[in-house]
Amino acid sequence: MNDYVIGCGSTVDLTPEHLKKINVEYVKYHFMLDGKEYFDDLGQTMTHKDFYNALRNGANPSTSQVNSSEFLEFFTPFLEQGKDIIQLCFSSGLSGSYQAAKNAAAIAAERYPERKIYVVDTLCASSGHGLFVDKAAELRDSGMSIDELRDWATQNALRMHHWFFSTDLTFYIKGGRVSKVAGTIGGILGICPLLNVDYHGHLIPRAKIPGKRRVTNEMLKRMEQFADNGYDYDEKCYISNSDCPEDAKVLADMVRAKFPKVREVLINDIGTTIGSHSGPGTVALFFWGKKRED
Repeated sequence: MNDYVIGCGSTVDLTPEHLKKINVEYVKYHFMLDGKEYFDDLGQTMTHKDFYNALRNGANPSTSQVNSSEFLEFFTPFLEQGKDIIQLCFSSGLSGSYQAAKNAAAIAAERYPERKIYVVDTLCASSGHGLFVDKAAELRDSGMSIDELRDWATQNALRMHHWFFSTDLTFYIKGGRVSKVAGTIGGILGICPLLNVDYHGHLIPRAKIPGKRRVTNEMLKRMEQFADNGYDYDEKCYISNSDCPEDAKVLADMVRAKFPKVREVLINDIGTTIGSHSGPGTVALFFWGKKRED
């Protein structure tokens, strides 16, 4: 096996057990509830159920990115062990952590000039970031070198598709993704906005669709439209949710029925970093497909 480290952030929205199984290391983002700071450690310190219950009860969340010092602290033990590193970062369109990782890598390169330290902007988020990292680990285990993996990651970042909807617009309104007027009217009419991550790694509203069933069907149509090999899609598909597992299961069952060759459909929790901005009630679909374009 290639002896280099794949790193990511807790924004992959996978479980600690999953990352351990695929031998990927992660750096922890930060979130705050009513002024108290926590590490996003993938639900170990605070369960995702407790986190979303706190939001429903009026807790005010905020987040902060991983800074350069933290990335340097994360990189250093591996470099001291004589290992090279490739850090697959959360989308630069949603956080400044990619640049922070680049800054840390530049410092580390001066201290460890014999080591390779690569930082890649995945332009991915949540379990789309997770699915991207999972594939990278597979490629490493198949014998791909760190240089080959860096090239693959750079060339394939825009092939990861992200489609989201939410039944609770409260936090989208707070974050400016949905206007207060549109959100109020949407709540009354049962509108579920459909969003995706675009070419630049930004989260963009795409449509206003009435009802969960209709918006779920629309997400499935987007997968039909963009997925590799169409109905013969045979890669993994990940689904994440912010404390609405029943809605995620409905979507998962529909994906399995429509794409019988799908390798795996895995349901994950949206973690505390992304959940601080989405709030409860969000379901997201991730799959490999055609290159994302504007």
